[in-house]
Amino acid sequence: MSPNALIPSHRKPRRPSASSRALRAGVTGGFLTLAVTGATVPANAAEKPVSETQEMPTITTALATSAARSADTAEQVAFNYERQALQDSAFSHAAKAAEKHKAEAVKKAKAEAKKKAEEARKAKEAAEARASRSSERSTLSAPSSSTATGSTATLVSFLKAQLGKAYVLGSSGPSSYDCSGLTQAAFNQIGIDLPRVSQDQSTQGTQVGLDNLQVGDILYWGSAGSAYHVGVYIGDGKFIGAQNSSTGIVERPLDYDMPTGAVRVL
Repeated sequence: MSPNALIPSHRKPRRPSASSRALRAGVTGGFLTLAVTGATVPANAAEKPVSETQEMPTITTALATSAARSADTAEQVAFNYERQALQDSAFSHAAKAAEKHKAEAVKKAKAEAKKKAEEARKAKEAAEARASRSSERSTLSAPSSSTATGSTATLVSFLKAQLGKAYVLGSSGPSSYDCSGLTQAAFNQIGIDLPRVSQDQSTQGTQVGLDNLQVGDILYWGSAGSAYHVGVYIGDGKFIGAQNSSTGIVERPLDYDMPTGAVRVL
């Protein structure tokens, strides 16, 4: 046996190697707890328990702050989306309202245009009616002896030369006439031979309306074929005729004694 066999070794027991260390961790009471088992320490370190426990401040506060910020960001994003949606909805409603107002304005404009067109049409018809009536009046009143030419001028000139002469029943001139004798003598001046009596003169030529008279038309009172009086239209709404024994041969407006009809022989 070696002399040193019973001499106690002055070397300290070997500490567990690094490979035998174990780490335990946990959170207790708001602190992060780490448990280290079998940690190797320097040889000159004081003896410590094999198992050590160290406490570290927890990171819960930082995590909570970050989560709060994330929540605020998410809330802001949601608010922005909601606000944008409301704006889009408002724009959509405004656009629809604008389209509706535009359609109503177009409809109103069309109605106004139609109304104005109708008023213009009525005004045109009224103007045409007035022009027609004016033309009829002009026909009744024109042409006068001063504008008549040719045979009508000769006819009117003869009739005016007889004004003031006496009315004598059955007379044919030259100092007195009855109604049909005067018309017969007047038309003889222009080469037209008329029957002697009023009844026959009222059926000569072509019947014409009183609204379409021309100078030289023979006017009659009574019915065609049985007229009791005749005269000659001289224009300007007037006629000349041998009226009766009281007045003799006179010039009168048509409304003095409106005739029944007229015939045209020129």
